[in-house]
Amino acid sequence: MKKPSLIDWAFLQMERLVTVLDHIPMAALTAAVKGEPVAKAAAAALRESLDKLDKTIDILKAGALADPKREGIDGPDPRFMRAQADLWNLLVDYYFRLEIEGWERLPERPALLVGIHSGGALTMDAWTLVWSWWRRFEEQRILHGTAHDALMNLPGLGNYFRRAGVISPLPENIAAAFAAGHDVVLWPGGEADSYRAWTKRDQVVLGGRKGFIRLAIRAGVPIVPVATVGGHDTFFVLSEGRGIAQVLGLKKRFRTDLAPITLSVPFGITLELLPTHIPLPAKIRTEFLEPVELDPDPERADDNDYVDRMYHDIEGRIQAGVDRLAQRRQFFVFG
Repeated sequence: MKKPSLIDWAFLQMERLVTVLDHIPMAALTAAVKGEPVAKAAAAALRESLDKLDKTIDILKAGALADPKREGIDGPDPRFMRAQADLWNLLVDYYFRLEIEGWERLPERPALLVGIHSGGALTMDAWTLVWSWWRRFEEQRILHGTAHDALMNLPGLGNYFRRAGVISPLPENIAAAFAAGHDVVLWPGGEADSYRAWTKRDQVVLGGRKGFIRLAIRAGVPIVPVATVGGHDTFFVLSEGRGIAQVLGLKKRFRTDLAPITLSVPFGITLELLPTHIPLPAKIRTEFLEPVELDPDPERADDNDYVDRMYHDIEGRIQAGVDRLAQRRQFFVFG
């Protein structure tokens, strides 16, 4: 006979507990506690707990486990975030020397933050933003970062993301976050943005992806453009490798048009498709810009002219913010 797994054994023990307690008459439960009112309350609480346990067993045995793509919807795990606070505070304040401003511009109601990010798969400008938000608001105002499924599915890293409140950027996930009263940040440019060549480091790339406009209209939330510079100095993209990606068939295999050639620590010049570098100590500057209120008419989501107009407006706002921040650099790189 096949030896039962640990999970099967746990189910069996819980079922036995429920079965045994199911047959304990209420009189026996009440007799176990002195004082009639207290006894009834204790018995009722125990019965409720057992019912919940029974339902949990049924859910687990039916295979209705949490969808990994929806994990993180409840927001960051507070204990997990506080456990790493010393490390992230050190990185944010001294390693990346983050300057972040514009907090006063955030609307009181939930918003969709939209910006650019740099640094390949390890986008430190994105992570310093997410950490700074948590440090400022903690559980009072939840922000969900978003990440490509390729990263969310990586062993270890994907679990880290989910515990930090990061979600897969599916429309249903974002809608659920807004319904919970949370904020969400998107980087529409995706890999074309994060892997753009270092010579384009101050060029805003949203990739022509306009779905975030339609999403915000349908959710009835404002858009907060976010400008940032410095993330591209955490490693150097020498070439986006579009020709190499075409030869290797990466579009079909990994849904990417890029095979970036990078200069980074510790491997020097390399082809980077997965996060393999150690981010360099670049100076990161980030600014929340004035929120953009969209037309609340749901039909605007299907109005291509309106969507195009708002897309270019937001792209222009971010570019203007990036240009301002870039002028503050004191050094050619890292500063």
